Amino acid sequence: MSLLGAAGRLPATSDNLEASGLPRPILNSVSYQRTREMSIDELLLENRVIFLIGEIGPASSARVMMQMLYLENQKRGQDINFYINSPGGAVDDTLAMYDTMQFISSHVATFCIGRAYSGGAVLLCAGHKGKRVILPHAKVMIHQPYGGVTGQTTDIQIQAEQILKSKRLLNEIIARHTGQPVERVSKDGERDKFFDAAEAKAYGLVDEIAAFPPKA
Repeated sequence: MSLLGAAGRLPATSDNLEASGLPRPILNSVSYQRTREMSIDELLLENRVIFLIGEIGPASSARVMMQMLYLENQKRGQDINFYINSPGGAVDDTLAMYDTMQFISSHVATFCIGRAYSGGAVLLCAGHKGKRVILPHAKVMIHQPYGGVTGQTTDIQIQAEQILKSKRLLNEIIARHTGQPVERVSKDGERDKFFDAAEAKAYGLVDEIAAFPPKA
């Protein structure tokens, strides 16, 4: 599989450009026998490419879910290319994106660029089997969910129970998509466990390591 998917090339996202203070480029797209100006975000979306860059939270998960549902509505059943470079984040938002990936009929091809840690690893391995790709120097990390438990004794007990439920659920999801026994996933995730590209493939987190194209 080509790492670059339908988009042809792997550009920077406009979120990164805005963060650096650079203007968002405007590109021209010719479709339906007309020319219109498009931002990089719009051009990527037109080519069924979406990104999760940075921490997983309400805003980033909402953006990914809306884009997936939009693409599903536009061309149901056509692959969606999902690029991940994330340190992880909120469990609930991770599960919301995971459920959306499983809900739609389009295959979601996942690509790890840089890192896919914690919830990012869950989303990476949840891509369609045979379409999960990692770059040669990218890394994956799994671990148990963190939780800052404070408050009264009863509240602490309730929160601790929810953390344990989340831990079991995430372990089951990773086991389901990697083919590893849930007991091994649970043991490996007791502490931060890092995988390089080859290790991630051997574990079943991805199917393929992307090869660098030859230089002209």
